[in-house]
Amino acid sequence: MPGCDPKIIQQQVGRMDFWSDKRILVTGGAGFLGSFVVEKLQERGCKEIFVPRSKDYNLIEMEAVKRLYKDANPNVVIHLAAKVGGIGANRTNPGKFFYENLMMGVQMMEVGRQVGLEKFVAVGTVCAYPKFTAVPFKEEELWNGYPEETNAPYGLAKKMLLVQAQAYRQQYGFNAIYLLPDECQHIVHRFKCQHIVHKRSLTIK
Repeated sequence: MPGCDPKIIQQQVGRMDFWSDKRILVTGGAGFLGSFVVEKLQERGCKEIFVPRSKDYNLIEMEAVKRLYKDANPNVVIHLAAKVGGIGANRTNPGKFFYENLMMGVQMMEVGRQVGLEKFVAVGTVCAYPKFTAVPFKEEELWNGYPEETNAPYGLAKKMLLVQAQAYRQQYGFNAIYLLPDECQHIVHRFKCQHIVHKRSLTIK
């Protein structure tokens, strides 16, 4: 976000004392990227991490989202949960992918605002970028065109969390940020996320 010093951010992210007394809710925390995030939180001293499972909390339903917040009582939410699939799945289920991803994200952020959450971290997708964006991706290109058609419903649903975060910060002063991981690689059975576009937003404080 504007005004954030990258050096200060790096110091805050690595501070053990910052994480030690935080209750962190990580949706999608058992998944591809989520398991890596949970591991890193533990390494930084976080003792209370709540990872909801879809069989217990259907985040498409508002009542389940409210129950999750009540059960987890988080200070910080890292929203990684998503309805994802390959090219075939995206072509067959564009409406489902749009609706489920939109509802999960919008409701998680809204209830977070209602309960006075300290910080909401929404994680987007490279599929939000325009189809013909030059590589390497730059955040100023994010709104310069329509995404690749196959992934557009999923990408745009996730992109709306950026709009929601900006709107909520403007109207309510709600502390929400939106991160765009450009590339995730599986290396030696460990997940490594590279090239975070919104580098200035890496602090979770």
